[in-house]
Amino acid sequence: MQRRKFITAAAGLGAALAVIKPKSILAHPVSSELKFSKLDKSDKEWRKLVSPRQFDILFEEDTEPAGSSKLNNNKKAGTYICAACYLPLFESEAKYDSGTGWPSFYQPIAGRLGTKLDLKLIWPRTEYHCIRCGGHQGHVFEDGPKPTGLRYCNNGLALEFIPEEKPLPKLRS
Repeated sequence: MQRRKFITAAAGLGAALAVIKPKSILAHPVSSELKFSKLDKSDKEWRKLVSPRQFDILFEEDTEPAGSSKLNNNKKAGTYICAACYLPLFESEAKYDSGTGWPSFYQPIAGRLGTKLDLKLIWPRTEYHCIRCGGHQGHVFEDGPKPTGLRYCNNGLALEFIPEEKPLPKLRS
């Protein structure tokens, strides 16, 4: 009998959470205006361009372990680009140490990210992706620093860092 009560309660919780939307989707919509041509490649094509682990994160929406990214402690000036299509997503000025173990930013470059509701962990979260290739970057939370109050918690393997003294690579086509 205990099992039946648990299953009933879990089903009710799942149904309730399905109608809840994270505040960040409603209060902080991220621009999805596209100023770049969308890049539509097959999984086979992406697998030739990124490492197997990057593919899992970018196109299977996996997450790397906390503290595993060399970008987490990077304090150099420059630009963080999508590891798949090379679209610039974040400037180093917006990076900060959130203490979470993942590279974190309080603001993306305008118009570079799209968002969607993520219910994989049951509790609703706002997932964000590169607007150009659709590559999964991470999740955005409302516990970041001023001026935005947002924390873009990014997978390090989904990004590449380009120091300010080097030119940005051409966008992949």
